[in-house]
Amino acid sequence: MRNSSIKALFVILLLSLSLSLFAAGGNVTGKITEAGTNDVLPGANVTVQGTRIGAASGTNGIYTISNLPAGTHTLVVTFMGYKPQTKEVTVQAGARTTVDFVLESEVLTGQEISILADRAQERKTPVAFSNVQKVEMEARLGSRDIPLVLNVTPSVYSTPQGGGAGDARVNVRGFNQQNVAIMVNGVPVNDMENGWVYWSNWDGLGDATSSIQMQRGLSSVNLATPSIGGTMNIITDPAALSAGSSLKQEFGNDGFLKTTFSVASGIINDKYSFSGSLVRKTGDGLVEGTWTDAWAYYIGLGYQINNKNRLEFYALGAPQRHGQASYMQNIGTYSHDFAAEISDYSPAALEAFPEAASGRKYNQTFNEIKGVYASEGQEAWNGGIHRRYSRDFLNERENYFHKPLVNLNWYSQLSSKVNLFSTLYWSGGTGGGSGTLGSLKWDYTLPNSRRIDWDATFAANKENATGARGILRNSVNNQWTVGAIAKVNYKPVRGLDLNAG
Repeated sequence: MRNSSIKALFVILLLSLSLSLFAAGGNVTGKITEAGTNDVLPGANVTVQGTRIGAASGTNGIYTISNLPAGTHTLVVTFMGYKPQTKEVTVQAGARTTVDFVLESEVLTGQEISILADRAQERKTPVAFSNVQKVEMEARLGSRDIPLVLNVTPSVYSTPQGGGAGDARVNVRGFNQQNVAIMVNGVPVNDMENGWVYWSNWDGLGDATSSIQMQRGLSSVNLATPSIGGTMNIITDPAALSAGSSLKQEFGNDGFLKTTFSVASGIINDKYSFSGSLVRKTGDGLVEGTWTDAWAYYIGLGYQINNKNRLEFYALGAPQRHGQASYMQNIGTYSHDFAAEISDYSPAALEAFPEAASGRKYNQTFNEIKGVYASEGQEAWNGGIHRRYSRDFLNERENYFHKPLVNLNWYSQLSSKVNLFSTLYWSGGTGGGSGTLGSLKWDYTLPNSRRIDWDATFAANKENATGARGILRNSVNNQWTVGAIAKVNYKPVRGLDLNAG
């Protein structure tokens, strides 16, 4: 009995000691932001040096470490892509101490290319804009098309459309992307003919993107671009300060496989730097026939000529081909159950539009093939004979293209008040897309959504001695563009910036 009393007393003493230590602690809180932009950094890690005590910043950039013992401690903040930072803090029992952190990007440059790209700045540029940083893209984008990460920003709507790789579109303030200027490192990439943007040309760019700024409405860009809806500024990764490499492997449904290899040299002899990425992506696609067979590459080089002059070289591209789902269908064709739940959907339409056997995966431009043509498995494009993605089916709509973008940037400090930012760029383009001509045979298994009966079309072509009746053709678009952009920044007095270019 006496031993039990002693044990109970010992437990009470331990609890009292723990409570006294707990009460003797204080709280440390603060906000973590990015230098230059003042954007909050969610997910940054804050630890107390020499301990396992710590916290992570929330979506608002705020972190809180509770019940930290009284005394002087060293806080360490780490965040991918930013320089680590340490600060000493003195904690008083029962008190709350505020310690804010402003992290600098761990890159050689960034400020210069942001100026060249006419990026808006908070409380400085009278433009409505939103920034999406690399950490947010890594968390939300995955392997989707770049515009889809912007759905969380105001006045922006983006959709993958038919589901083909790179077939996404974006609307800003109700305007389609023909009226939205898309810039990569300050270089406009809208189609020179119709202003459209083909995101399949930039497949893999998301892996090399440092940040995206969406300027809504008339923007601060001083180029003759179709930007009444807004301007999307995409900045790629400059060369990192530290050397390293990474290999990322992504898997998904329907045979999706994506491999990304990245490498950085760090600073070499205080002058040179290099970073690069290589991406390989394949998959059958969720929707029928929306397969993808793509490569992507990115190269960034930096050369510090002296303390007033710097050269940067960028090259990126994405040689790819993919199947498309170009035609919209009545919702009943995809799912009767879903259509019936829509309040203004007519029940009579359920009879007129039978549900496809493949449901939501149905693609009108896709159909199976059999016989001799299936065994050959070849197709012609870009002046050569190539193996089809699959011997078992044909796409009415298939896209193939490679649009490399190469630019050389020169940043020069002409004087203490005058800076020059200039770029010389070249953009090529080789490829096209398939479609149909002539008289084709149709498969009416679904009465209101016909498909091409490839086998019947082949047979009809063979029977006609004068030539093919139905033709699967290619529309080819070979292009190249050369351009130069220059901008001079003059700061005569503090608070006044004059730009010309």
